[in-house]
Amino acid sequence: IEEALLAGRIDVAVHSAKDMTSTATDGLAVGAYPPREDPRDALCGASGLRPGMRIGTASVRRRAQLLALEPSLSIEPLRGNIDTRLRKRGERGLDAIVLAACGLERLGLQGEIGHRFDPAELLPEAGQGALALQVREGEEELASAADDPETRRRVEAERRCVAAIGGGCLAPVAAHHDGSLLTALVADEDGSWLERRSGDDPEALAAELLALVP
Repeated sequence: IEEALLAGRIDVAVHSAKDMTSTATDGLAVGAYPPREDPRDALCGASGLRPGMRIGTASVRRRAQLLALEPSLSIEPLRGNIDTRLRKRGERGLDAIVLAACGLERLGLQGEIGHRFDPAELLPEAGQGALALQVREGEEELASAADDPETRRRVEAERRCVAAIGGGCLAPVAAHHDGSLLTALVADEDGSWLERRSGDDPEALAAELLALVP
C-alpha cells in the first residue's frame, strides 16, 4: 500500500497505527490520526486468566506479559484475521484468545470480549486503538481535517519510544501513553523477566529500559 501511495496510484493510505513500522518511510508522512478507540487487549472465551489455560496469540508482546501474569499458561500460536482466530479457538479447543478490543468493536464483535486487560496488566502495543492516515510528504492537508491532536501526541510518543528501544533490543516491547504518562516495557518471550518504567521523555525512557535488558 505504501508503494501505491509513493507511485501516486492512491492519495491516502489507512493503516492500523500499531501495524506501521516505528520509523517513517521516506517520502511519506502521517497526515492524520483520527480520535483513538479502545487501546486495550481483550480476552475472548473467558472472563479472566486461570492457571493452566490454553490461550491463542501470535504476539510475542502478549505472550511475554501473559506468562508474566500466570506462568502456568500454555500459549499457542494463532494467526489469521479476527473471524478466523475466533473460529480456530473453537476448532482447537482453546480456552481463550487475545485480540485488540478495538478490532472486535469495529466489526461489531464486542460481545466476544470476556475481559479487557487494564494496561497495568497487559501493556498495549504502540499505536494500538488508533488509525493512521498516511500521505505523501508535503500533502498532509489531504487528511489533516481528520487529525486529533491528542491522539497524535500520545501515539507519536509511543512510536518514538518503541523505535528507540528496537534499535538495540530484540525482546518483546510495548508502549502506552495514558494522557498523563508514557509507560513502556521490555520482556523476555517466556515472561521470566519483564521491566516496566514510566516517564515523560520517550528516548530517555527507552534508554532506561535498554540498560536493564540482561
